[in-house]
Amino acid sequence: MFAGVDIVEASYDDAVARFDRGEDPMDAPFPMHPSYESRPDVPDRAFPWVSPAQGGRMASVWGRLLAGSAALAASRVLHLHHLTPIHTAAAGVLPDVPVVTHLHGTELKMLDRLSNGALTGVSGPHADWWAAQMRTSARQAVATITISPYERDRAVRLLGLEPETVHCLPNGVDTERFTPRRPTLAERRAHWLRWLVHDPQGWDEATGTAGSVRYGEGKVLDAFFDAESGEPRPVLLFVGRFLGFKRLPLLVRAYARARRQMTVPAPLVVWGGAPGEWETEHPHTVATREGVEGVFFSGWRGHRDLPLGLACADCFVAPSTDEPFGLVYLEAMACGLPVIATRSGGPPSFVNVVDGEPDGWLVPPDDEAALAQAMVAAVAGSAERARRGENAARHAREGHSWEHAAGRVAALYEHCASGALVA
Repeated sequence: MFAGVDIVEASYDDAVARFDRGEDPMDAPFPMHPSYESRPDVPDRAFPWVSPAQGGRMASVWGRLLAGSAALAASRVLHLHHLTPIHTAAAGVLPDVPVVTHLHGTELKMLDRLSNGALTGVSGPHADWWAAQMRTSARQAVATITISPYERDRAVRLLGLEPETVHCLPNGVDTERFTPRRPTLAERRAHWLRWLVHDPQGWDEATGTAGSVRYGEGKVLDAFFDAESGEPRPVLLFVGRFLGFKRLPLLVRAYARARRQMTVPAPLVVWGGAPGEWETEHPHTVATREGVEGVFFSGWRGHRDLPLGLACADCFVAPSTDEPFGLVYLEAMACGLPVIATRSGGPPSFVNVVDGEPDGWLVPPDDEAALAQAMVAAVAGSAERARRGENAARHAREGHSWEHAAGRVAALYEHCASGALVA
């Protein structure tokens, strides 16, 4: 990934080793970088549980790393991702280098929950200190990048930023890897059998173990292919983690409602979910307990498999609420899949917004009936589904390629480096 790029290495090996020994990885010579999510049994614990003393030490260590690099010291612009102790370090040792802060949504989610009192009593003893640090760091940047208009508005509100310094630069998609392709009938059959029968990675709530959910070959073939013609049935595909805002239980229940209205019983594939990680109800438990037929769990798959998984599907559906951006929606669109999303968060900034040609369906958030109707429409209307899929691929290619995204970022660099008023 970094071939041909000058690298200044920051190694967390000692921090991880300390964690494995039961010691504090935040006290390593190069402390572990904290996280914005609280998860059990990981070395990168969440910011609210990291003390101010440890935070100050992290900034000092990063300061020495930055100051010790001639290349970094000669930088015209520092592009810093997220709000971290690196901002404090840069302000101390490279005060004359303009900083561009890139917010990807996770820190804003944490700050939003803190401001709403959602984490009261369980937010960790140092939450307020870190929130203040992040706001200070954000205001020191000459420009801030957010990934959607929704996140831009949230950054202004939560961080007290001047609106004219906050720039909405959407994420880009690799349109060479994610491109429309249609596997042959034999290839499609082989892939679904591999993912669901021969190499199952789906997992249940009871074990949390990859492969604990598996399917027989007959069940998969009956669900994915017409028994008489052998032709593939349209496949609805979700991709993502099993987090609360992804609304997977809602998706399973909406699919059950939609399936009763389908003339063609299209399967729903749930692709993803890191083993053992879920919030609210586990989607497999919901499907099992409520007897929802046609839902298949492929488990966590590498990013290398994703373009192929999208190629074997026909419509992407993800009812997330307040999704910061949703790169996988764009990846699906680039592969020629129309998307079903909600009118919240980032997706409305790139779904159904170009040249009046729809490339998906947008439904109100947390509306089970509307979500079900969109799935019914997508499955029933093969011609309309194909039309919207073609629009989706074109819109992703023309407006969100890596080249397009890189050009916008480079232009912002030039403004910041020249000292021009950034607007």
